[in-house]
Amino acid sequence: MIHLIYLLVFGFLLTTCIGLAASWIDRKVTARIQYRVGPPLLQPLLDIVKLLGKETVLPSGVSRVTFLAAPMIGLASVMVVSTVLWVNSLYPSQGFVGDWIVALYLLAIPSLSVILGGFASRNPLAGLGASREMKLVLAYELPFVLAALVPVIEADCSIRLGDILNFQRANGATATSPAGALALLVAIVCMQAKLALVPFDIPEAETEILCGPLVEYGGPPLAIYRLMKDMLLFILPFFLIILFLGGVRCDGVHLFWGVLKYVGLLALITVGRNTNPRLRIDQALKFFWGPVTFISIGAVLLAAWGH
Repeated sequence: MIHLIYLLVFGFLLTTCIGLAASWIDRKVTARIQYRVGPPLLQPLLDIVKLLGKETVLPSGVSRVTFLAAPMIGLASVMVVSTVLWVNSLYPSQGFVGDWIVALYLLAIPSLSVILGGFASRNPLAGLGASREMKLVLAYELPFVLAALVPVIEADCSIRLGDILNFQRANGATATSPAGALALLVAIVCMQAKLALVPFDIPEAETEILCGPLVEYGGPPLAIYRLMKDMLLFILPFFLIILFLGGVRCDGVHLFWGVLKYVGLLALITVGRNTNPRLRIDQALKFFWGPVTFISIGAVLLAAWGH
């Protein structure tokens, strides 16, 4: 029963509220940079509510089960990984061995659900977007995993998020070491790609392929995808805060510093999407498989060497 409460309260409700607020901040700041007013505070929520009230239209020849199940799979994975991160942040001793691996695995599923939905729709533009998403996942997952490996090495090779947090609280944040700083830099770049934001919004390039993999989605399924992406806008920075910045503690001044850490990462996401042009998929592949991967390997070697 307690696990169900955690899933609903922390994994869904709290994460949804923070994710929608983060989405509004991102859209508002972007609008101000472009000399626009921007949306009202409740606009992200109203967008989702409006989509929930629309009819679900299935394309001709679509795989019905796969098409409708794909967004549910992505949302479910986001809820579970959010619950795992919240539990470890609030009660580090209640984690389980291998929850680091589980978190990495679950964070890959939202992108896979987008790929699955895009190919299931049988639309050429959606298929092209899904193909780009697949190539992007293959590009950034390796350096992202290598970067996430650095805190594991520094925490005496423990794959428990609770042990990583306890190590940082006793010895300082992972990002204060040279290896941790390099790994955090790589993780931030990979986070931007996981969120499919500029300069890595290649799968959903509106000026080229409309909405990419989601071009055939509408109504509640599209609302679920929108909600999933808004929740990821909180979960991915939260994961990096746990791995590299000492986590978030809900007591006194520590809560204030935790909020500042998240706001700082959200600011980097917003600045990145407003100051860079979109890359081509071949440029993204060369970027992640080249300098980003080499930097992540260097970070792992430094961590193994004790730096």
